[in-house]
Amino acid sequence: MRVGIIGLGYVGLPLAVAFAEAGCEVVGVDADQRRVGRLRRSESDVEDIPSERLRAVAERFTATDEYRALAACEAIVICVPTPLANHREPDLSYLVDAATQLSRVLHEGRLVVLESTTYPGTTRERLLPILEESGLAAGREFSLAYSPERIDPGRTDHTIRTTPKIVGGLTEECRRRAADLYGLICDEVVEVSSPEVAELSKLLENIFRSVNIALVNELAQLCDRMGINVWEVVDAAGTKPFGFMRFDPGPGMGGHCLPVDPFYLAFKAREHDFYTEFIELAGKLNQSQPQFCVERIQRALNQVGKPVRGTRILVLGVAYKAGVGDLREAPALKIIRRLRELGAEIAYHDPHVAELPELALSSTELDDQLAAADLVCIVTAHPEVDHERVVREAKLVLDFRGVTRGIEAANLVRL
Repeated sequence: MRVGIIGLGYVGLPLAVAFAEAGCEVVGVDADQRRVGRLRRSESDVEDIPSERLRAVAERFTATDEYRALAACEAIVICVPTPLANHREPDLSYLVDAATQLSRVLHEGRLVVLESTTYPGTTRERLLPILEESGLAAGREFSLAYSPERIDPGRTDHTIRTTPKIVGGLTEECRRRAADLYGLICDEVVEVSSPEVAELSKLLENIFRSVNIALVNELAQLCDRMGINVWEVVDAAGTKPFGFMRFDPGPGMGGHCLPVDPFYLAFKAREHDFYTEFIELAGKLNQSQPQFCVERIQRALNQVGKPVRGTRILVLGVAYKAGVGDLREAPALKIIRRLRELGAEIAYHDPHVAELPELALSSTELDDQLAAADLVCIVTAHPEVDHERVVREAKLVLDFRGVTRGIEAANLVRL
């Protein structure tokens, strides 16, 4: 089978490699010519896909920026970004552009699947009409389906192969064809009755996490005022074998889904004169958590008689989660910007992120900054970092991730 992938980022590239490893001929299309050039040299810019895996499938994977290369593909999967616009409304410009260009090369009998995260109704109301500009009728002359991506960057225990794949088709035949496609690379395919069910299921998964992270972050702020150790509270509650799912507090949410998905559903709900106040409140609280962390830094410095202005602060970890270099919506970036506005001198160390060009910063070695910093903030707890050493050698440590639980030291403060 020849499979086309539109968008070769965090979602599309792993998918392309998975299909190529399954024996398919894969054509990947991306608008970024520099990325296409790297992929043609089998150089990966996605951490979950080592360059060695690209080299292993080089004969079955072709990267290009030309949509006409998709004309011979039996199935095409759309994996383009769907960010939020300035007013936290969905920006579907990448999807509209991809669909418009695809419609010009779409042939009868093809299967088109959308994987980009979006609001319920996008596949039917936005994608379908554009694809039908080809002169072909969806559900009769070509198949259309939605299948949400479920990638969690950096994970090795749950992969494309082992994570159940949800598919919802415009018709039963569309659904069957999409299920057959993903059956090539997934151990389990979950078929649902419509694209809308599949679209909303993805939002529910991430909104569930967003709401519970907001809850535990709010609890952390309350515990801070009450003088109660929030980590001990979470550890204790986590011993219950039923009715409780553990979530840990932190400096805020990051990544390509969690900070965005609640606002997608809120946008769509307003069209139906329904206001998702509970969901939006969770999103707002998580967005404000980095500011709480800055206030916590100010108080920690005040307790040792130091102002923020002129203080040397070392930020440990700037990626949005441990073990990866993904900076999308990373709370560390918001914390750094605010601390700079307050006059702090900032350095950072992250084994996965060498440069922050927009902040004119480069990752420094721990040996160079650890003892010199007035305050070390653990924002992302990368496993490569020896946090016991950090507490032992730093003047003052503020841990936003709870990674120092079990360590007692006069110079250590936790969220």
